[in-house]
Parts: sequence; C-alpha cells; structure tokens
Amino acid sequence: MKREKFQAAVFDLDGTLLNTLEDLARSMNRVLKGHGLTTHPMDDYRYFVGDGARTLVKRAVPEHMRQDEKALALCLKEFLEDYAANWDANTSPYPDIPQMLEGLARMNIKLAVLSNKPHNFTRLCVKRYLGQWKFQAVLGERPGIPRKPSPDGALEAARIMGVKPEKCIYLGDTSIDMKTAKAAGMFPVGVLWGFRDEQELRESGAKLLISRPRELLKFMEEG
Repeated sequence: MKREKFQAAVFDLDGTLLNTLEDLARSMNRVLKGHGLTTHPMDDYRYFVGDGARTLVKRAVPEHMRQDEKALALCLKEFLEDYAANWDANTSPYPDIPQMLEGLARMNIKLAVLSNKPHNFTRLCVKRYLGQWKFQAVLGERPGIPRKPSPDGALEAARIMGVKPEKCIYLGDTSIDMKTAKAAGMFPVGVLWGFRDEQELRESGAKLLISRPRELLKFMEEG
C-alpha cells in the first residue's frame, strides 16, 4: 500500500496521544482504598485500561466483587467522580506528539480521536492538551454505540472526515486498537510508547510498529 494513499489518521487517546495512566490509577486506587480494598501498583493499570471505565473498575476490584452489579455500579460512580476532579493532575502528551500532529497537519492529513474513555472525558482531554490542532472527530464511549474493537466508532470517524476507511491509518497501543483498525478496514499502526508491548501489537495485527511519534511522519512522507 502506497503511503500517499492515506488521507487521515485516527488516534486512540490513552497510551497513544496522552499518558493518562497515573491519573487513572490514582483515581481507582482512591476508590479501592475508600472501601478497604487492596490497591494496585500503577504498572498493573496498563492492563486494566483500554476497554472502558466499567471494565477498568471490574478488573481492579477483587474477584469476589466482579459479579456484584450493585457494588460495581457504586465503584464505577465513585471512580468517575474522582476522575472528574483529578483527570488533569498528572496527564500530559507523550514526547514529540505535538511535533507529529503539526507535521501531519502540514501534510493536510485529517485527524480524529477514537477512545473507549467516556465521551465527556475524551473531549475534555483533547481540548485541554491537544486543542491547538483541528480534530474533525473526537469520539469517546457513548450510550448505544459499541466500544472498540467494534468498528462502528472508527467508521463513524471516517464518515465525519469524509475519507474512505482504507485511506485512514489507525494508531493505538493495545490489541483492542489493532482489532478495531482491521475490522474497520483501516491500516493498523501500533505505538510502542504506550501501555502494552510489542508482542501484543504484532499478534493482534499491527502492520507497522513505531517507537517514536516522528517515525509516523517518515512513514507518511515515503512513497
């Protein structure tokens, strides 16, 4: 596939554009501590996040609570409330993300964000940390819309941008992202600075792996 075919880039958010891990982990650990439950090291949250807030909570609570819908609902409510108050305490773009976005903008590549993070937090994070770049679509988890790896959100982003899916690259840091890209007919790019490892990305279908954001610009520039 020739690089010049690509007209748009769809990005995952957490672990791809923004390092949100510490704020997510601290909020969840405060909820656990408040209930007298065992907290987790921050690195454990690399494997808890990525599938939406409810799944994060379910993975973080003890096993005996995971089928207790009432307890899960309470912990989810408390997590969302805590995160709403602390979502920007330690979050920041990964190094060279601004330069990458600037370079893509100069190439007239259309930009979108697709996240399993709740929609309101997705929009808040993009506005706060990435607001100087024009994202034509910023989509988080919304009622009635299947989460990734369903292709629905990615296809919606492509429609909003007016670009065919096969002319979009999709960047993410987890197997969920690679599966989403494949299901939507987009070109899957795995980023190695995020929450998961190279093996997971390769096994889930990444066609390109990049270690630094600037490597994407080189890929897009090559014929």
